[in-house]
Amino acid sequence: MYSDIEIDRAILERTNPVFNTAKMTLFQLATSGDRDAAAISQRLGLTLEETQSSASGSATPEQLLTNEIMMDLRFHTASCLSERSGCPVHVDLPCGYTPRALQFARKGLRFVGLDLPAAVSEAEPAILSLIDPEHRDLVRFAGVDATNYESLAQALDGETGELCITTEGLLMYFTDSETGVLLDNIRRLLQKHGGVWITVDPETSLIYLAIMKTIAGDRFMEMIMSGKRRAEDKSDITMGTMTMMISPQNTAEGMARAKAFLAEHGLKAERLILSEHMPRLATLAKLPPEQAETIRSGIRNCAIWKITVADNARPLDTAEVDANGFHVSAELDAGTLKLTLAGRLDTITAPNLLAFYEKQKDGIRSVHVHCEELEYISSAGLRVLLIMQKGSAEGLTLYHIRPAVREILEQTGFDSILTLSD
Repeated sequence: MYSDIEIDRAILERTNPVFNTAKMTLFQLATSGDRDAAAISQRLGLTLEETQSSASGSATPEQLLTNEIMMDLRFHTASCLSERSGCPVHVDLPCGYTPRALQFARKGLRFVGLDLPAAVSEAEPAILSLIDPEHRDLVRFAGVDATNYESLAQALDGETGELCITTEGLLMYFTDSETGVLLDNIRRLLQKHGGVWITVDPETSLIYLAIMKTIAGDRFMEMIMSGKRRAEDKSDITMGTMTMMISPQNTAEGMARAKAFLAEHGLKAERLILSEHMPRLATLAKLPPEQAETIRSGIRNCAIWKITVADNARPLDTAEVDANGFHVSAELDAGTLKLTLAGRLDTITAPNLLAFYEKQKDGIRSVHVHCEELEYISSAGLRVLLIMQKGSAEGLTLYHIRPAVREILEQTGFDSILTLSD
């Protein structure tokens, strides 16, 4: 009953639409003056209206300029730090649609781009078509779920030498439970291959605030909130308070919490101060000198984080995170779809479940999901459950939920959206 499910692009987009924000950032990088980003954007046929507007409105000139500067800063600084790491393999997680593959291949550097399957299926052909044939063997893409270690390990299978993993714009879309799994996965990859993880994410809000204050003046908070709403529209995710994302309201306490969170997962961080590592930015050169200097001053003490395995890291219990595969048994009984889920319901496996439900839904009045063997559920899996709940007249009920899954439901508020039963 569950076999031979066909997955189309529409199913992938409905399961995890967050990758649409990657097109937004590509266009922002293109308008900042990056020619490779402009070439990819043109190849994909992206437009200002498509990428920068949403149901909640269009971007203002102040927001567009702030986003251009932000993309210019985070992309090129992360690229410089990745090159300087000395690692022979550069892993972009998530790679989105950005031109790092083009730029690294041009320099003879090995590049592996990892992202959601929906993003990779569209980005890979567009980007590879712009790389000279003699350099294409330096570049590889793979569809992964960052919370699924097996998908990451398989994507990097065969790579030799230390990894420099770069992350831009991922953690803001993750719950703390998802981030915790990601941290464990990063640690395992670094323990296996060696290397470092460079991420812009923890201090993104501090950097963005400094830029927006300079560009928008007294309207900066209004601009920030409307920009947040557009990103949530694009991603279909409500952004809350995440431990690894430092709030401008309490910077010192936020940094302490983030570092403690890393330590819990066997990782440690070194702050790389922007003023010491940021390359010359084309976007700042276009601004009046006084304005550019105000931005430089505002971000002077902000940093990108270089994360490595802690010296005293305890052995990681991988008994559950190594659960192999996802299994479903299904029965349609008098309008009730009875599902028993086993393993991990995440970005890799959730599209199959959604496609299966869509095929059967005309005869479904209610859904009963038995979770005795469900070990993990990501935001993509939660989204599929919500789609089934909304599409069934009598709703959806979860039965026999394991503590780890119940914790995720409680963290995300889904315990008050879905019906839970013992």
